[in-house]
Amino acid sequence: MLALRHIKPGDYLTLLSGISFTVWISFTVWSGGIADTALIRSGGKVFKEVPLSRDQQIEVPGPLGSSIITIEKRKARISSDPSPRQYCVRQGWIQQAGEIAICLPNEVSVELTGGAKKYDSLNY
Repeated sequence: MLALRHIKPGDYLTLLSGISFTVWISFTVWSGGIADTALIRSGGKVFKEVPLSRDQQIEVPGPLGSSIITIEKRKARISSDPSPRQYCVRQGWIQQAGEIAICLPNEVSVELTGGAKKYDSLNY
């Protein structure tokens, strides 16, 4: 209680301004643009490039078997994969430019492109 007595009205305004700026910069810088294309890779090579405007399922061959990529409502996901731990299937839907889902054991990935790429910890 003693510490709150030393806070002045201007301090609250400064704190509110700082919080507002942090929220604004987070949404502005770290959110990707609208994606319009899915770039599907198998074995490190481009397998297919498809528009997100058409709902479809694509079977992609890999060393362990076939992965199935589902595109619905301008979003994409790896809905089935023969990999043992199913991490890429559990990742769920991706929808912003720059997002990617990767199945490492089966060497299959889907990356969304178009618009501005989303920043992550690897981009400076």
